[in-house]
Amino acid sequence: MLKTKQDIITKIHLFISVCIVIPVAFVYGFEPSLSFDMYVETVDERNFHKAIMGLYLGFSVIWILGIFKSHYLKTALLTNIIFMLGLGFGRVLSIILDGLPTFGYVFGTVAELFLGFYGVWVLNIFKNHS
Repeated sequence: MLKTKQDIITKIHLFISVCIVIPVAFVYGFEPSLSFDMYVETVDERNFHKAIMGLYLGFSVIWILGIFKSHYLKTALLTNIIFMLGLGFGRVLSIILDGLPTFGYVFGTVAELFLGFYGVWVLNIFKNHS
């Protein structure tokens, strides 16, 4: 897992992502009002939130594989970059178009952009050393 300094540098953002994304997935899927100003009322809304939960959990599986199996590391890095930067830039667009959200979403935006760009940095190191 995270045994050497090199492992920590190349995988810590995957570990952090898993530790955050899995709990958030279950909150989105089962009770978004616990942490967010969202109140799901229709079956379609519940279905949408469960699909997002499944998407988050699916990506988390790839990242866990990348942490434990070196064969999956590059795939984990790429999917984490796309996931985090996709969320981060989508939130930036929302801030520009819709206004400033609550602190949790602003913090999430900064964290997603940081993790995404950290992944780009790690991928460049990975490419230069392989």
